[in-house]
Amino acid sequence: MAHLFIKMSACMMAGISRPSLMDDLCEANGAFAINLLKLLGEKDNLRNVFFSPLSLSSALTMVLMGAKGNTAAQMSQALCLNKGGDIHQGFQSLLMELNKSGPQCLLRTANRLFGEKACDFLPAFKESCQKFYQADLEELSFSKDTEECRKHINDWVTEKTEGKISEILGAGAVGPLTKLVLVNAIYFKGKWNEQFDRKHTRGMTFKTSTEKKTVQMMFKAAPFKMGYVEEAHAQVLELPYVEGELSMLILLPDDDTDLAVVEKSLTYEKFRAWTNPEKLTKGTVKPTAFCSAASSLLHKELQSSYIYLPTLPYFRFPATKVMRWFECQNKV
Repeated sequence: MAHLFIKMSACMMAGISRPSLMDDLCEANGAFAINLLKLLGEKDNLRNVFFSPLSLSSALTMVLMGAKGNTAAQMSQALCLNKGGDIHQGFQSLLMELNKSGPQCLLRTANRLFGEKACDFLPAFKESCQKFYQADLEELSFSKDTEECRKHINDWVTEKTEGKISEILGAGAVGPLTKLVLVNAIYFKGKWNEQFDRKHTRGMTFKTSTEKKTVQMMFKAAPFKMGYVEEAHAQVLELPYVEGELSMLILLPDDDTDLAVVEKSLTYEKFRAWTNPEKLTKGTVKPTAFCSAASSLLHKELQSSYIYLPTLPYFRFPATKVMRWFECQNKV
């Protein structure tokens, strides 16, 4: 894993307004993001980890609306939704807030359900998905034309991500027994408050957990808010976007501190404390700019977070059919 830890989550991006209705949801999303980050890091500590926590939590919470009993309890535990309250109302407010982004920073999120035509999805479930998550349920015939359904879903994601993600579902990702696919597309395009100049691109050292590499990077010397966490032996850096409503927060371990040490000690409460704006002071630094992309199948990680076979009263399926309920894939 790269010796640079970037943390971005819907309610953890500096500048997002947080009405009281969303406070518990933001805490749950933040805790879920960090728990999943640790699981992904343990899976392969030699690779970069890059994922969208909000995409996963919003899609899985839609599933939660149709769950009950042990399944609902397990999903709530995995998603860190332990404080009760109207979590779906909270998501409704959060998604509306996120989609209010201005012209300088474009942040959009969209949800869609694709269900097998032969299944009987209860009207109450479809209405709730539309009301709280702005997610319509589109009926497709996975059983008769799996490949065409896969292409249709990929086309929807391509449109919603401005062409940045062209194949969320690879060959074989869905099959004739697929009953429901939940998709979240999130798109962000923003301008740094302090712009990077391409002419300053040069070869610079990038350190991973096992080696050092020379890669092409841009850099910028400018005053940024920063701090230092003695407990984690890591620097904190805030990179604001234009208008200051959104920021990227970076944790950079000291040269003699392994990234795994920072990740192991990290919790949502500590992250909030470490990145508290009142504790950050302005200093001149030279952050670098780079690109990253990743794709992950996450059903194993979610199973290790105690999500098992659903009991979903809002869905009526033919009892004689064996099915794989859903796969969870995140691509950014």
